[in-house]
Amino acid sequence: MPLPSPAPRQAWHTRKVTFHGYKRDDGLWDIEGELIDTKPRELKSPEKGLMPPGTPIHHMLARITLDDDFTVVAIAASMESTPFPECGGALVNLQKLVGVRAASGWRQAIHAAMGRTDGCTHMRELILNLGTAAYQTLSSHKRKATEGQPLVRNLKPPPHLGQCMAWDFDGAVVKRHKPEFFGWRKPEKAVK
Repeated sequence: MPLPSPAPRQAWHTRKVTFHGYKRDDGLWDIEGELIDTKPRELKSPEKGLMPPGTPIHHMLARITLDDDFTVVAIAASMESTPFPECGGALVNLQKLVGVRAASGWRQAIHAAMGRTDGCTHMRELILNLGTAAYQTLSSHKRKATEGQPLVRNLKPPPHLGQCMAWDFDGAVVKRHKPEFFGWRKPEKAVK
């Protein structure tokens, strides 16, 4: 269903973000992202002077290389366009993410490695969403790899269950596609 018709307006800002997932020949995975911010009008930058319409204010690229367990084995990033020359210094701390899993705890790991003045808001946003793109990329591979194999009953639900309305443990989608977890509740820890 499309959005309702908007009130009269003028374009003021565009952010384009794209992600791509690749299976490498060596068995690893590359997840790449790109973020571009532009203005549809001329912009006066305090550092760059007059910028024509469509000139990128932010243009950032990032790649994480993962193994099948979502562990980051390499990370690379580039800041093609930034508002200030000092922004590039934010890339140094990215290497702290090597060895981290792009799974549960990914947001906290990014904040620990490059939060606040140890990084760049825009690069953190891009890197954070590489984790989501990784999940989308690797999960389809894992589903294909297990097609036709006997169903293994896990004691723990997949990480996407219970994270949105469609995958609610008490919802129809879980009941249809993951019935073993329909109505699932996290086991309570034993009190000592």
